[in-house]
Amino acid sequence: MEGLEEKLKGLSIARRSLPEEPTYLLDVALQQPAGLLAVSCSNFTVHLHNKDSLSLLGEYRGHTGPLCGVVFSHASPDILYSGSADGTVRGWDVRRPGTEAAQVFRSDPSHSYCSLDLSCSDALLCAGTEQVNDEDSFLVFWDVRKPGGGLLGVYSESHSDDITHVRFHPRERDRLASSSTDGLVNVFDLSRGAEDEALLATCNSDSSAGSVCWCGADYAQLLCLSHDEGLHLWDLGQLDTDEPLTVFSTADARGVALLANGGGVDYLVGGGWLEEAQKLLVVGGENSGDLHLMECDGGGLRLLRTLGGGHASTVRCFLWDAAGEALVTGGEDAQLLLWKPGGEELSTGKRKSMKSESALSLKSRPHKKHGYQKEKKEARQAAV
Repeated sequence: MEGLEEKLKGLSIARRSLPEEPTYLLDVALQQPAGLLAVSCSNFTVHLHNKDSLSLLGEYRGHTGPLCGVVFSHASPDILYSGSADGTVRGWDVRRPGTEAAQVFRSDPSHSYCSLDLSCSDALLCAGTEQVNDEDSFLVFWDVRKPGGGLLGVYSESHSDDITHVRFHPRERDRLASSSTDGLVNVFDLSRGAEDEALLATCNSDSSAGSVCWCGADYAQLLCLSHDEGLHLWDLGQLDTDEPLTVFSTADARGVALLANGGGVDYLVGGGWLEEAQKLLVVGGENSGDLHLMECDGGGLRLLRTLGGGHASTVRCFLWDAAGEALVTGGEDAQLLLWKPGGEELSTGKRKSMKSESALSLKSRPHKKHGYQKEKKEARQAAV
């Protein structure tokens, strides 16, 4: 079987999609097995694309605030969930593009969501909120099978600032990881019920934690990326031992020399565990739009491939399609790109950015997924 490095070395642009209006592409999710792509955009819409042609199949409108993520149901892949700072999580029927949400989930009116995920059993939705009243933030849980919204309750003691990312374990339905701008990454076993009993571990990123990713054999490791480009890889299998949890850590990945000229990345996009290859893929980029695909393990970061000629600005999201052996990327230039081995664009042309002033105003830091929320907080503090 061809190795991961060989597959990545053969990647080139196969398709390129540009929306009709300038918008940041913030997050992307893949429907299994049918193959739709859902993309959340900075204009509060969700776009549906064909994963092979990238053709736009439809969009959903309904959210009135910035989106914080999209995720497909596993057992019922025709259902797509999206979360928003408008205080709603909405369930859409992807067989009916353009229709109103089939389900709407809410909690307290003061809650604005900045992260979202669905358990591998499809039973639980979890959303993380912005900080409320300058001291509280909440993990909110719903049972999607229950009528009338299915609100189960909240965890309120484990984080003290915006909960930037929530991720359920890919195989253990009750295992949840959360990250926050308070610097903490928490791991819960929800089957234990009460919050203080459910909290299994707390890891400190020593910075504002931006995202987490389950990885490693049996998904026993956890990757954390911070808003100032720190990277931390922890082995949760060591929780009950005297061995250190840290597999690899760097306070600033921008200082790691990866390129032949001694240079490195300007920012980190995210990470993903490639099950077939048993490799942790970390994607970083340069402000010019070039991407660097890296492997991360106990030995640190190692460059696998640089992708140039695609994006014209900061990349905000990616996913690896194992079945199609393809990489999908989206960013602030409003472009959605499909990279495949031996890919050739049907229409070639100079890459361009579709940034607009209105889109730029949404983010205080271009590569920070939750800059919108932090910008609001800074404005509140300045007004005091």
